[in-house]
Formats: sequence, structure tokens, C-alpha cells
Amino acid sequence: MDTSRFNQAEQAQINAMVEQKQVTDFMNMFTGVVDRCFKECANDFTTKAVTGREAACVQRCADRFLKHAELVGNKFAELSQNMNSPTQSP
Repeated sequence: MDTSRFNQAEQAQINAMVEQKQVTDFMNMFTGVVDRCFKECANDFTTKAVTGREAACVQRCADRFLKHAELVGNKFAELSQNMNSPTQSP
């Protein structure tokens, strides 16, 4: 985001708002992953301990999410770069 047209105080305020939005988005994403992996993997409530099977399930669940997030992030970066690069005329 180009904030050069704003004065220094406005730029600081915009940056603080963007940072707060990023923190909120991260927390929402984290909560979603925890919820999804818990629902998928926590099946045995007869003991307080996490079973090896549950731990492995959570690891796979988190790994899948991270791979998916990486793919989405890479695609977003690619699209963003394509939008920002000048088009070449034949």
C-alpha cells in the first residue's frame, strides 16, 4: 500500500491499523486451525493424555494446513506481481 501521499502521523496510523488487522487475521486463522484439528483428531476423552494416534493426527492436520497456506500465499504473490508488473505489448 502506497502511503506516501499521507503525512507522517497519518502513515503511522495506517500502519498501526494494518498491523492490527494482520494480528486479528492471524488469530482467526490460528483459532480455525485449532478448532478444525481438534474436531478431526480428538476422539478419546476417556483419558487426559493425548494418545499417539491423536498427536500424529494433529501433526498431519497442521502440516496440511501449512502446505495449503503456502500454496495460497504463493498464488497470491504471483497474482499480485502480475497485477503490478507492466503489460508488454506485442
